[in-house]
Amino acid sequence: MKKLILFAGVLLIAVACNTTVTEQKAPEKVAINPADYPYQLKEAYKDWQAGKQENAIMVLNMIKAWENKNAAECASYFADTVMMNMDYFAGKMPNDSILSFVQEGYAKNESIKVEMQDWESVVSADGKDEWVTVWYKQTLVDKDGKSETLNIVNDAKIVNGKIAVFDEYVQHMPAEKE
Repeated sequence: MKKLILFAGVLLIAVACNTTVTEQKAPEKVAINPADYPYQLKEAYKDWQAGKQENAIMVLNMIKAWENKNAAECASYFADTVMMNMDYFAGKMPNDSILSFVQEGYAKNESIKVEMQDWESVVSADGKDEWVTVWYKQTLVDKDGKSETLNIVNDAKIVNGKIAVFDEYVQHMPAEKE
């Protein structure tokens, strides 16, 4: 009986060692006529590909600096001039104004907490456009102790290693019922 169990064990090990893992192939790209889409774009679709992870790290570091109330570091990730499209604000802003803009946000809030949910770095097929999108939940506590939770999506266009366009989409969450 012991020999049978030993033989079965050796046989299982031999079979396990000879098992090969098959490689999964990426699905084939199917050419789709742009007219088949239910919406048409003003500019041609850019056929987005996975982008540079260092761009994602830069945007994540900028958000971490915001959360840690480090205005100088936060502003350092932006280009000399930035197109900002945010909740209650839109316009071009020189980099030196970003520092004071961030500091104004800090003056309103006692604490900032970011719970990162996901991010993606993409580049257009022609390599001309690079963007990073991040999804997160942010909880702000103002100077009076009032808490507000926001679901936020940021799109950051990266040009020469800096954020040149910053779009922010906010969902204001209702206060929890007691």
